[in-house]
Amino acid sequence: MKRKEKALILAHNYQRLEIQEIADSIGSSLQLCQEAAKAEDVKYIVFCGVNFMAESAAILNPDKIVLIPDLNAICPMAAQLPASEVRRYKKMHTDAKVVLYVNTLAEAKAEADVMCTSSNSIKIVNRLEADKILFGPDWNLAWYTAKHCPDKEIIPIPEDGYCYVHKLFGADVIYLKEKHPDAELLVHPECDPEVQELADFIGSTGQMYNRVQTSNSKKFIITTEIGLIDRLRREIPEKQYIPAYKNAICKQMKRHPLEKVYESLVTKNHVVKVPKKIADRARSGIEKMLELSK
Repeated sequence: MKRKEKALILAHNYQRLEIQEIADSIGSSLQLCQEAAKAEDVKYIVFCGVNFMAESAAILNPDKIVLIPDLNAICPMAAQLPASEVRRYKKMHTDAKVVLYVNTLAEAKAEADVMCTSSNSIKIVNRLEADKILFGPDWNLAWYTAKHCPDKEIIPIPEDGYCYVHKLFGADVIYLKEKHPDAELLVHPECDPEVQELADFIGSTGQMYNRVQTSNSKKFIITTEIGLIDRLRREIPEKQYIPAYKNAICKQMKRHPLEKVYESLVTKNHVVKVPKKIADRARSGIEKMLELSK
């Protein structure tokens, strides 16, 4: 069906195992943005992720039809920063540049100067010619970025944005480090600062994957959503993976079972549409991110 319909299936690292197995590309938010941007000879993009990711694919591919298998795959963190809130902060800080995490809705992206991901936030912020940065919506990623950009004043917007999955990690990480002293602790920058400070390595899901590939370690404690562990066990089976919390599950990411992906290819329902005025403005920030990421 995928070949027949000239469809490209993109899957985030947090997707169900069966979705990872049929995807054309698996990766982090940045990697999937890059895949969407260079898609050729494709009529449909089926995005197995959450809503803001599918919106980004639609923005970067106005000549293609972007489908999402389940419309209820809505990222709670993205909903924490509506465009009206971005505009309110911009009025309060007229001398600031706006850097928004790709984990935002298209309407918020349209208010930003540039987007970023958890893999490139430091590079993006350091390359901007501005001393003050409005950064949202994840407070922990803002903290991580500020720590590595000491010459910048970073103002989190909103003041308490967070990912509910990465908030699940806490004291258990200390116990696991003591129990497995030979394991590397890999931590996502959406985790709380006290967890980040325990890490041997901090990075996005894509950077964690690369770290496992290149590290001499044979055992890893994975401090992010468990979907990444499914991929690591399948693609790099010679190493051992310990979930920092076995129930770290993003319910929204898991809303795309194989049946719904197939149905999406058959019916072409759930087309992701972004109003042209918003898409044109948001595209500028995404394309600037892709350029600065090189």
